[in-house]
Parts: sequence; structure tokens; C-alpha cells
Amino acid sequence: MKWAEAITALGGTSDAWPRLEARYGEPHRRYHTLEHAAAVARDSAWLAESLSGVERAIVAVAAWTHDVVYDAKPGEDERASAAWAREALDGVAEAHIERVEGLILATIKHDAPPDDRLATALLDADLAILGAPKELYAAYAEAVREEYAKYPDDVWREGRVAVLEGMLARTLYRSEAARTRWASAARANLAAELTHWRRGPGDHR
Repeated sequence: MKWAEAITALGGTSDAWPRLEARYGEPHRRYHTLEHAAAVARDSAWLAESLSGVERAIVAVAAWTHDVVYDAKPGEDERASAAWAREALDGVAEAHIERVEGLILATIKHDAPPDDRLATALLDADLAILGAPKELYAAYAEAVREEYAKYPDDVWREGRVAVLEGMLARTLYRSEAARTRWASAARANLAAELTHWRRGPGDHR
């Protein structure tokens, strides 16, 4: 669902799209761009097909705004994005704003109650890139590394290995539809990247 359509569905009275677009166009971004937000909006719309119109609009707004503030500061970025969304949603009912905020905050730990269908749509869509074809996954992994360029390889390697091991140790996708579409490729991609980072600098096996 497009931004303007979602805002209208929620009774919004102003359009923050130019500011949102400017945020996602910041020069330090490599992966967390407007293209990523659009992909999450697209995939979450597919996963939210059975929800009501208002629920789909809430998911869409959360998808478009979930990374609107991004400075490679996990936790802080999501909280700032939730605050940005609240300020941008003029005319939207408080209950809907709170729902959008909650969905954005759920992306911090990628966790929510099992029966939260809105969160399921957003969280599964946010991880769709993990199940992309190998070339697209490689481009994603490289782009994320560039966003964390301030960290030397040894520090990045340690942190990235922990992240990859954590993802491989859990069920990545909450919905059956997402698991069917992305899970197999995602596990293969994650395992391949983990193998890469586990190797030492001089290890060319």
C-alpha cells in the first residue's frame, strides 16, 4: 500500500512524504534506503492481505517509517523512528498511532505476541531480504557492512558472527506463507555468510 493511500485510510490530514523521502535519501545509507522501505511495504501488504483495510494501512505506515531514522544505532534508531512516525501522523486516531509505534518498536528484537497478525506481516517482510537470491543477499550484506564502516573488520566479524548465529538458532519467519517463500534460501544465505566471517583474515579455504 502506498504512503498516501495508507495515510488517507487512517484519516490523516497532512502528508509527511517529502520529509520521509529526504530521510531515506541520507548519504550514509546503503541498505536502509527508500528502496528497502518500499520492499517491506510491498511484502507486508502481501502478508497482510487477509487483514482489514485499517489494519493494512497501519502495517503500511509502519513499514514505510520503521527505518526512517537510521544511524546504525540498534534500538535507538527504532525508538527515534517510532517518535518520528508519531509526529508525522497528524489527524490519525491515537489508537492507530500507538499501534504504528508498537510495530516499529517490535523490530528492535523482532519479537511480538504470536497472535499479532500485524506484527507478523511487518516482521516477516523486514526479513524477506534474507531469502533473496544469492546475488541480492550478497549485495545486502555488503551494504550493511558499509553502513557500519566505522568498525574495523575484526570488531565487525565478531558482532556479525553473533548476529548470524542468533538468526540461525531461531525460527526466522512467523507465518507459514513467509516460511514457504523465504526460509530455505534464508538459512542457506545466512550459513554461507557465517562461514565467510568465521574464517580468519588469511584463511582462503
